[in-house]
Amino acid sequence: MNVELKNQFKTKIDDYEPIVGRNVIDELKLLGNHLQGKKVQNINSTYSGGGVAEILTRMVPLVNQLGLDVSWDVITGDDTFFDVTKKFHNALHGRQEHITESEFDIFLNTNENNIRRMKLDADIFFIHDPQPSALITQRSAVGGKWIWRCHIDVSHPDQRVWEFLNRFVAKYDAAVFSAPAFSPKLPIRQFLISPSIDPLSDKNKELSKGEIEAVLHKYGLDPGKPMVVQISRFDYLKDPIGVIEAFKMVRKGFNCQLILAGGTANDDPESAEVLNDVRNHADGHRDIKVLLIPPGSDIDINALQRAATVVLQKSLKEGFGLTISEALWKSKPVVASAVGGIPLQIINKFTGLLCHSVDGAAYALKQLLGNPELASQLGENGREHVKQNFLITRHLKEYLLLFIALNHESDVIYL
Repeated sequence: MNVELKNQFKTKIDDYEPIVGRNVIDELKLLGNHLQGKKVQNINSTYSGGGVAEILTRMVPLVNQLGLDVSWDVITGDDTFFDVTKKFHNALHGRQEHITESEFDIFLNTNENNIRRMKLDADIFFIHDPQPSALITQRSAVGGKWIWRCHIDVSHPDQRVWEFLNRFVAKYDAAVFSAPAFSPKLPIRQFLISPSIDPLSDKNKELSKGEIEAVLHKYGLDPGKPMVVQISRFDYLKDPIGVIEAFKMVRKGFNCQLILAGGTANDDPESAEVLNDVRNHADGHRDIKVLLIPPGSDIDINALQRAATVVLQKSLKEGFGLTISEALWKSKPVVASAVGGIPLQIINKFTGLLCHSVDGAAYALKQLLGNPELASQLGENGREHVKQNFLITRHLKEYLLLFIALNHESDVIYL
């Protein structure tokens, strides 16, 4: 973990007690006692942008508070490498990509360069997603237990790319997936651990009415007009163009506004192209606002979600989609595509509405905009669903149990 992150993180594990109860906190501390001093090295591809970095920013300091020695490193690579891994990302989601042998070589060479640069020193190596997956080639040299944490949906991948990556994945001690459907057949142990949100982070903590209004004023938004909001990085798989088309259908019958807000990720070179395309499709429509949110603007995102009348997440493919849990935690009604890990969060007609097309998204939005009572009930149900299933304290518990399972296979743990 970098020094800046450690110095900035002020939340204590006991601060979650009013939300989840004393028993949950005591259980986490008990599990931490069984892992005192264990060194865990997290490795991914970026310190900022995207859900993985966001989770690690909150998770790493909290696990350290429980007595483990947890670090966080990122691999480095040039633009060519990240162009290749973006193709991998799309192909693993089932999108057709042309990947040459030389591009596979770029992936391998960059991982080899990182092996030479990076100090691998831990009891447990926690490797996140495809970009650093080939670091496993050092297992025999450095020892330890190795976990591959897959945050994306690889249920229907391009077989050529998956077979290439599987050469490395199959060498790990275990793999972790976010949803049951994501898990392919592997010769290693597999664990299901859904991601989570932190209710005490700037993105999810309570905000005053004044704080919310200040953000709306900052971006030139009308607080008196119903607001449909989608917050995602600018990525074609989030279907921002489809969102605009659905909104235009809705706008014919409802005087509302659309906010498409998001940022870019350091390891996603395609995002600038997507942003330009989205702006072109918005075509100067006075009720469509396309907002590029800079890094570190979690309060702004929080305020936009809290100001929303309806939150939309019309992804074509999705790993898990933490923006949905964020919105549900704020008791917001959500319309979302029935893909990836979204159906774990949206129980159709109970915690939100699922859709399967542009027309379906428009129809669901009209239902909620036209029926505030239904929207309110879905939001209330959604908050309780997130409290029971998708908060960071549950996530911490399952990671600790995973570490114990790999390091103390013969032990009996009494809780």
